[in-house]
Amino acid sequence: MNQPKIKRRIGKYEVGRTIGEGTFAKVKFARNSETGQPVAIKILDKDKVLKHKMAEQIKREIATLKLIKHPNVVRLYEVMASKTKIFIVLEYVTGGELFDKIVNNGRMREDEARKYFQQLIHAVDYCHSRGVFHRDLKPENLLLDAAGNLKISDFGLSALSQQVRDDGLLHTACGTPNYVAPEVLNDRGYDGATADLWSCGVVLFVLLAGYLPFDDSNVMNLYRKISSAEFTCPPWLSFGAMKLIARILDPNPVKRITVPEILEDEWFKKDYKPPVFNEKEDINLDDVEAVFKDSEEYHVMERKEEQPTAMNAFELISMSRGLNLENLFDGEQGYKKETRFTSKCSASEIVKKIEQAAKPLGFDVHKKNYKMRLENLKAGRKGNLKVATEVFQVAPSLHMVEVRKAKGDTLEFHKFYKNLSTCLQDVVWKTVEDMQEMK
Repeated sequence: MNQPKIKRRIGKYEVGRTIGEGTFAKVKFARNSETGQPVAIKILDKDKVLKHKMAEQIKREIATLKLIKHPNVVRLYEVMASKTKIFIVLEYVTGGELFDKIVNNGRMREDEARKYFQQLIHAVDYCHSRGVFHRDLKPENLLLDAAGNLKISDFGLSALSQQVRDDGLLHTACGTPNYVAPEVLNDRGYDGATADLWSCGVVLFVLLAGYLPFDDSNVMNLYRKISSAEFTCPPWLSFGAMKLIARILDPNPVKRITVPEILEDEWFKKDYKPPVFNEKEDINLDDVEAVFKDSEEYHVMERKEEQPTAMNAFELISMSRGLNLENLFDGEQGYKKETRFTSKCSASEIVKKIEQAAKPLGFDVHKKNYKMRLENLKAGRKGNLKVATEVFQVAPSLHMVEVRKAKGDTLEFHKFYKNLSTCLQDVVWKTVEDMQEMK
C-alpha cells in the first residue's frame, strides 16, 4: 500500500512545489480546492519584512496589483495573512520569462518582437492611466502565458502617483542599471511614465538585437553611455524600427516620444490590435492594511494534513464493489470483522458524515487526518466495541472506505455497521451490479 502524502493548505488553497524564490519571498504553485484553478502564491515572512523595513513596499506592491486589471498584467486574486506570513495569491503564468525566450532563441523577427512590444506599451499605458509606474521593466519581469501573450509581473519597485512630490517628480533611484533611464540616475527627480518608456525602448532593442544597447563591466562607464544614449543599432534592423528606438531612447525626457506618439508610429501600428477587456472599477484596498494586523480575525488558517492513502487498481479489484451487507457475512466462517464501501464524496466529507453518524450511536470519535477510531462508551459482551475506519483515494473523484472491528464483539460490530450504513446512504456510491442485486 502506498504511503499517505503530506498536503499543505493555506485557507482554500492546496499548496505544491516551489516555482520561484527571492530574498524576501518564496513563490509556490497552488490550486484552489473549490474551483480547481491553478494559482501562484507569493509567501513573505512578516518578521523579515518588518526587520528590513519592507512593509511599505509590500503594501505598495499589493495595492498596485489590486488597481490593475489588464490582460497583459499578472492578476492579483486576493491577499491573506497568518500570524507569521503574508500570502499574495497571483495568476499562474505557465510560459516562462521573455528573457528565457531571448537567451534560448536569440533575437526575434520584427513581427514577433512588435507583437510583444505592442502588448507591453498598451499595458504600461494602462498602468500609467491608473497612476501606477513600474520602474523595473525588463525581460526578466515580462512573463508569457500558455498562449504566448505577454504578462507584466513584479511590481515590487513600482510607485503610486501619491508618492510624487510637489515638483511632480519621483525621487527614488531604483531598477536594473542596464534598463534605467538617464534621469533616474542623476538624482534630480524624474517622471515615472517617461522613465518606464525608456525601459520599454531598451526591451525593444534587446528583442530585435539579441543584446543590450548599454552594457559595460565598469558601472561608471555604463552610466555615462546611458546618460548620453551612446548605442548603435545592428544593421539587420529596419529603418522604421531604428527610428522608433532612437525616439524612445532620447536622453532628454522632455523630448522623448510619448505613448500617444508611439501609437501613431508607422512601425508600431502594423497589425496592431489593442486588447478588448472588461475591468472592475470597484477596488477594495482594506485587506492591504489588514495583512499586517495581529488580530486573529484577519488571519487565514495555514495547516498541513495527510492526503488519503492512494490505492492502485490491483488493490481495488480485490475489494468490495460497494455497500452490501453480504460483505460482512461469510457462510462458512460467520460474521467478518471488516468491510468496505466506495464513495464519490470528498475525503473530508466522508469523515464528517461518519462522525455525524457515529456519535448518536453512542460512539466517541478520534480523528487523525483520514483515519478514525470510534469507541462505544457503553461496554458490550466483550468490553467496549472499537471500530477503525480509513479513507483511501482510488481516483481524484472516487474514495474507498475501510471499516473494521479493532476490539469487541463481532456481532455487535455487525449491528453497528448496519446502523451506520443506514445513516450513510447519501455518501455511498453503488455500482450498476449493486443496484441490480437490490432489485
